[in-house]
Amino acid sequence: MSDAIKHECGIALLRLKKPLQFYLDKYGTAFYGLNKMNLLMEKQINRGQDGAGLANIKLDMNPGERYISRYRSIDSKPIQDIFSHINSRFAEIGKENPALLKDVDYLKKNAGFTGELFLGHLRYGTFGRNSIESCHPFLRQNNWITRNLVVAGNFNLTNVDELFDVLTSIGQHPKEKSDTVTVLEKIGHFLDEENDELYYELKAKGYVNPEITHKIIDTLNIERILKRASADWDGGYAMAGLFGHGDAFVLRDPNGIRPAYWYEDDEICIVASERPVIQTTFKLKREQIKELTPGHALIIRKNGSVSETLINEPKEPKKCSFERIYFSRGNDASIYEERKNLGRYVVPQVLDAVNHDLDNSVFSFIPNTAETSFYGMIKGLEDYLNQQKLQQVLELGTAITKEQLEKILFQRARIEKIAIKDAKVRTFISQDESRDDLVASSYDITYGSVIRGKDNLVVIDDSIVRGTTLKQSIFRILDRLDPKRIVVVSSAPQIRYPDCYGIDMAKMGDFIAFEAAIELLKESGRGQVIEDVYRKCKEQIQYPKEQIKNYVKEIYAPFTDEQISAKIAQMLTPEDINAEVSIVYQSVENLHKACPDNLGDWYFTGNYPTPGGNKVVNKAFINWKEGINERAY
Repeated sequence: MSDAIKHECGIALLRLKKPLQFYLDKYGTAFYGLNKMNLLMEKQINRGQDGAGLANIKLDMNPGERYISRYRSIDSKPIQDIFSHINSRFAEIGKENPALLKDVDYLKKNAGFTGELFLGHLRYGTFGRNSIESCHPFLRQNNWITRNLVVAGNFNLTNVDELFDVLTSIGQHPKEKSDTVTVLEKIGHFLDEENDELYYELKAKGYVNPEITHKIIDTLNIERILKRASADWDGGYAMAGLFGHGDAFVLRDPNGIRPAYWYEDDEICIVASERPVIQTTFKLKREQIKELTPGHALIIRKNGSVSETLINEPKEPKKCSFERIYFSRGNDASIYEERKNLGRYVVPQVLDAVNHDLDNSVFSFIPNTAETSFYGMIKGLEDYLNQQKLQQVLELGTAITKEQLEKILFQRARIEKIAIKDAKVRTFISQDESRDDLVASSYDITYGSVIRGKDNLVVIDDSIVRGTTLKQSIFRILDRLDPKRIVVVSSAPQIRYPDCYGIDMAKMGDFIAFEAAIELLKESGRGQVIEDVYRKCKEQIQYPKEQIKNYVKEIYAPFTDEQISAKIAQMLTPEDINAEVSIVYQSVENLHKACPDNLGDWYFTGNYPTPGGNKVVNKAFINWKEGINERAY
């Protein structure tokens, strides 16, 4: 993707269901779980490179023995930093006595991260922050083992203010107003209540305190804790948690916005944000891995039992389509096919953009993530050409000559690797005011691949958000080849609205489609629409989120997709290039056709799956109109 937009997080949870000695005997190492966590996190590096964290819980430790370990990093290579830090302790032990590295009892008593329960997290910095305090997992500590809580997640909640007020109304004093802290304290509050209820119930039955702790471990009602904690959450989430005594959970939002996959056998239970990550790490088949049902929690008890339990009634499925377009790893079997289809289904618009002149058109992609959709586009072009060839042969009939037949059969789409990203550049800048500085990374071109002044040059990209890199770099670079026309194809539809469920697309001014619609309104004498939308948004600002409507849709309503695309092309064309410029976008209809199981499309259509989405988009418009450069949630 030429524009850098960031996914907030990836999670990985691993529970070893056998004693550590089992893994040492079978796999030759006491660090089987730690090594697998390293792979699970490395294979999800696409989901976050600004920071990472790892937590571990040891089961059945004696009082006074450390049973929770956590390490977080914002190093330039945070995963490597975490595991280097952890492994340095084992290196010290090995120097003193190599035999101790195979003594699981010694390791559990004397070294961190040698427990049976792991939770890892990767993140991109958002809200202008990238401090160690912003890194998951978060830890809520207590001397009662059953009240300790570790939380990490891939999520964003739209109603943090409301949830914060709930916490203060029950007497809490949260250290900051963020969705992560709010979630941690909300779950922690009901965890405390559950502990209190069980304590007094068991105390009344005559149990003494040490017995009570063991009884609480056996009977803690995680389902009830999660139902009470998440009842008023508005947003997208895959939330993972560990309890100090060894229970664990992963909870998914009712619309299934954020992804979560899991697998279990008699040795392990794993949860990750992406299916192929589990496949690769544990050498599994696709059909062995399950998707966590929306509105459900995977609950892993200390005794090793695993169950998928209903927490919040599932709603209309709105799985994030951007997971399929861009964020998730492309080696998932379904995603690979979907991305090819995204390229295939945009072919009719591409043909129109080059006036069906395939003889004088060169096709390529913006590296590297658009490569799969490029393959699909070429397949679509081949299908079109085969139909054309068939028609030409039929028209010539039996009078066709060998030379005519060869000319027809040898027609094919001209494919070249035009753009080259020949240097690794850190293109995920957290500070908003620095985003424009990531102009163009390090693209270069393949000279001689285009016939000067004659060829159309068609390049496909995953999506176009701001268009900054296109305008400030890529168009100029492609223009060096002297094509007659440059056509940039977006395999995603026009991004028109902010995301508030875990993708860093938060402000109206970030979207070139929005800026184009605003310009069209002004040029067509419809500037009053802008004022009317602003007034309607302001009138709703004190409404409960359930009553708010998305009036920002009225900004786009007067224009066709093609009109907005043409305006985008005009706005992004640098003054100093010679080629004509066209921009072609995927249609929402074909997006749904390509990704039939991921129908979350609010950033394209404004149809938010939760009430908080409408609140966020209206606030984002107000911020834009009033010149306030901040997120709306």
